[in-house]
Amino acid sequence: MIAAVLSLTLLGAALGIILGIANKFLQVEGNPVVDELIAMMPGSNCGQCGFPGCSGAATAIVDGSAPPTCCPPGGKALAVAIAAKLGLAVDLSAIADDGPKIAVIAEELCIGCCRCSKVCPTDAILGAAKQIHNVFREACTGCSSCIEKCPTEALVMRPVPVTLQHWVMPKPLAA
Repeated sequence: MIAAVLSLTLLGAALGIILGIANKFLQVEGNPVVDELIAMMPGSNCGQCGFPGCSGAATAIVDGSAPPTCCPPGGKALAVAIAAKLGLAVDLSAIADDGPKIAVIAEELCIGCCRCSKVCPTDAILGAAKQIHNVFREACTGCSSCIEKCPTEALVMRPVPVTLQHWVMPKPLAA
Protein backbone atom coordinates (compact mmCIF):
# COMPACT_ATOMS: atom_id res chain seq x y z
CA MET A 1 0.00 0.00 0.00
CA ILE A 2 2.74 2.44 0.93
CA ALA A 3 4.70 1.53 -2.21
CA ALA A 4 1.67 2.37 -4.41
CA VAL A 5 1.10 5.74 -2.74
CA LEU A 6 4.80 6.57 -2.91
CA SER A 7 5.10 5.60 -6.57
CA LEU A 8 2.02 7.62 -7.56
CA THR A 9 3.32 10.62 -5.61
CA LEU A 10 6.70 10.48 -7.33
CA LEU A 11 5.06 9.98 -10.73
CA GLY A 12 2.77 12.99 -10.16
CA ALA A 13 5.66 15.18 -9.02
CA ALA A 14 7.82 14.20 -12.00
CA LEU A 15 5.04 14.81 -14.50
CA GLY A 16 4.23 18.15 -12.84
CA ILE A 17 7.83 19.28 -13.18
CA ILE A 18 7.91 18.18 -16.82
CA LEU A 19 4.69 20.10 -17.56
CA GLY A 20 6.07 23.21 -15.84
CA ILE A 21 9.25 23.11 -17.91
CA ALA A 22 7.29 22.49 -21.12
CA ASN A 23 5.04 25.45 -20.35
CA LYS A 24 8.09 27.67 -19.90
CA PHE A 25 9.80 26.69 -23.15
CA LEU A 26 6.81 25.99 -25.44
CA GLN A 27 4.71 29.02 -24.50
CA VAL A 28 3.04 30.79 -27.44
CA GLU A 29 3.32 34.56 -27.36
CA GLY A 30 0.11 36.44 -28.11
CA ASN A 31 -0.36 39.89 -29.54
CA PRO A 32 -0.23 42.35 -26.60
CA VAL A 33 -2.47 44.83 -28.45
CA VAL A 34 -5.20 42.18 -28.74
CA ASP A 35 -4.89 41.47 -25.02
CA GLU A 36 -5.30 45.18 -24.24
CA LEU A 37 -8.41 45.41 -26.43
CA ILE A 38 -9.91 42.33 -24.75
CA ALA A 39 -9.38 44.01 -21.37
CA MET A 40 -11.21 47.13 -22.64
CA MET A 41 -14.26 45.21 -23.95
CA PRO A 42 -17.28 44.31 -21.80
CA GLY A 43 -16.27 40.66 -21.65
CA SER A 44 -19.78 39.24 -21.94
CA ASN A 45 -18.95 37.26 -25.13
CA CYS A 46 -22.49 37.90 -26.35
CA GLY A 47 -21.71 37.49 -30.06
CA GLN A 48 -23.61 40.59 -31.22
CA CYS A 49 -20.51 41.69 -33.12
CA GLY A 50 -20.60 38.58 -35.30
CA PHE A 51 -17.42 37.10 -33.83
CA PRO A 52 -17.00 34.25 -31.34
CA GLY A 53 -16.58 36.32 -28.21
CA CYS A 54 -14.63 39.42 -27.32
CA SER A 55 -11.28 37.82 -28.17
CA GLY A 56 -12.43 37.14 -31.73
CA ALA A 57 -13.66 40.71 -32.11
CA ALA A 58 -10.43 42.14 -30.72
CA THR A 59 -8.36 40.03 -33.11
CA ALA A 60 -10.52 41.14 -36.06
CA ILE A 61 -10.21 44.81 -35.08
CA VAL A 62 -6.41 44.58 -34.86
CA ASP A 63 -6.26 42.69 -38.19
CA GLY A 64 -8.41 45.39 -39.83
CA SER A 65 -11.25 43.08 -40.83
CA ALA A 66 -13.68 44.69 -38.35
CA PRO A 67 -14.30 48.34 -37.49
CA PRO A 68 -13.74 49.67 -33.95
CA THR A 69 -17.53 50.16 -33.73
CA CYS A 70 -18.38 46.44 -33.97
CA CYS A 71 -19.21 45.99 -30.24
CA PRO A 72 -22.83 47.06 -29.58
CA PRO A 73 -22.70 46.71 -25.75
CA GLY A 74 -19.55 48.85 -25.63
CA GLY A 75 -21.20 51.74 -27.47
CA LYS A 76 -19.53 54.97 -28.51
CA ALA A 77 -17.21 55.12 -25.52
CA LEU A 78 -15.58 51.79 -26.36
CA ALA A 79 -15.34 52.65 -30.06
CA VAL A 80 -13.57 55.93 -29.28
CA ALA A 81 -11.20 54.23 -26.83
CA ILE A 82 -10.31 51.49 -29.33
CA ALA A 83 -9.79 54.02 -32.13
CA ALA A 84 -7.54 56.11 -29.88
CA LYS A 85 -5.57 53.02 -28.86
CA LEU A 86 -4.99 51.92 -32.46
CA GLY A 87 -4.69 55.41 -33.95
CA LEU A 88 -7.67 54.95 -36.26
CA ALA A 89 -10.32 57.39 -37.44
CA VAL A 90 -13.80 56.31 -36.44
CA ASP A 91 -17.21 57.32 -37.80
CA LEU A 92 -19.69 57.43 -34.90
CA SER A 93 -22.68 58.58 -36.93
CA ALA A 94 -24.01 55.02 -37.35
CA ILE A 95 -23.99 54.29 -33.61
CA ALA A 96 -27.05 55.26 -31.61
CA ASP A 97 -25.82 55.41 -28.02
CA ASP A 98 -28.19 56.44 -25.25
CA GLY A 99 -25.75 55.57 -22.51
CA PRO A 100 -25.39 52.36 -20.54
CA LYS A 101 -28.52 50.24 -20.20
CA ILE A 102 -29.51 47.12 -18.31
CA ALA A 103 -32.35 44.65 -18.74
CA VAL A 104 -35.41 45.04 -16.50
CA ILE A 105 -38.14 42.43 -16.11
CA ALA A 106 -41.79 43.39 -15.67
CA GLU A 107 -42.78 40.91 -12.98
CA GLU A 108 -46.46 40.97 -13.89
CA LEU A 109 -45.64 39.70 -17.40
CA CYS A 110 -42.97 37.11 -16.53
CA ILE A 111 -44.22 33.52 -16.83
CA GLY A 112 -40.97 31.84 -15.75
CA CYS A 113 -40.14 30.16 -19.06
CA CYS A 114 -36.34 30.50 -18.47
CA ARG A 115 -35.65 31.38 -22.13
CA CYS A 116 -34.00 34.65 -21.14
CA SER A 117 -31.73 33.09 -18.52
CA LYS A 118 -30.51 30.45 -20.98
CA VAL A 119 -29.18 33.04 -23.45
CA CYS A 120 -27.71 35.48 -20.91
CA PRO A 121 -23.91 35.33 -21.32
CA THR A 122 -23.20 36.64 -17.82
CA ASP A 123 -25.90 34.74 -15.87
CA ALA A 124 -27.43 38.04 -14.77
CA ILE A 125 -31.00 36.73 -14.84
CA LEU A 126 -32.04 34.96 -11.66
CA GLY A 127 -35.02 32.67 -11.34
CA ALA A 128 -36.26 29.13 -11.72
CA ALA A 129 -38.76 27.45 -14.00
CA LYS A 130 -42.32 28.70 -13.48
CA GLN A 131 -41.06 31.38 -11.10
CA ILE A 132 -40.74 35.12 -11.60
CA HIS A 133 -37.28 36.11 -12.80
CA ASN A 134 -35.20 39.14 -11.88
CA VAL A 135 -32.06 40.80 -13.24
CA PHE A 136 -28.92 41.08 -11.13
CA ARG A 137 -27.90 44.67 -11.96
CA GLU A 138 -24.21 44.32 -11.25
CA ALA A 139 -23.87 41.36 -13.64
CA CYS A 140 -25.92 42.72 -16.56
CA THR A 141 -23.74 44.15 -19.34
CA GLY A 142 -26.61 45.46 -21.47
CA CYS A 143 -26.02 43.12 -24.41
CA SER A 144 -29.83 42.75 -24.92
CA SER A 145 -29.55 39.15 -26.09
CA CYS A 146 -32.41 38.24 -23.73
CA ILE A 147 -34.90 40.74 -25.19
CA GLU A 148 -35.88 38.85 -28.32
CA LYS A 149 -36.11 35.49 -26.50
CA CYS A 150 -38.86 36.60 -24.11
CA PRO A 151 -42.27 35.40 -25.43
CA THR A 152 -44.28 37.79 -23.24
CA GLU A 153 -42.12 40.89 -23.87
CA ALA A 154 -41.50 41.21 -20.14
CA LEU A 155 -37.90 42.29 -20.70
CA VAL A 156 -37.00 45.86 -21.67
CA MET A 157 -33.74 47.77 -21.74
CA ARG A 158 -33.67 50.77 -19.40
CA PRO A 159 -30.92 53.26 -18.50
CA VAL A 160 -28.80 52.25 -15.53
CA PRO A 161 -30.53 53.69 -12.46
CA VAL A 162 -28.61 56.07 -10.29
CA THR A 163 -27.90 54.45 -6.94
CA LEU A 164 -25.85 55.58 -3.98
CA GLN A 165 -22.92 53.43 -5.15
CA HIS A 166 -22.96 54.88 -8.70
CA TRP A 167 -23.88 58.48 -8.04
CA VAL A 168 -21.35 61.08 -9.15
CA MET A 169 -21.61 64.76 -8.23
CA PRO A 170 -21.94 66.84 -11.36
CA LYS A 171 -19.33 69.46 -12.00
CA PRO A 172 -20.22 72.95 -10.75
CA LEU A 173 -21.40 75.32 -13.42
CA ALA A 174 -19.07 78.13 -14.40
CA ALA A 175 -20.23 81.40 -12.91
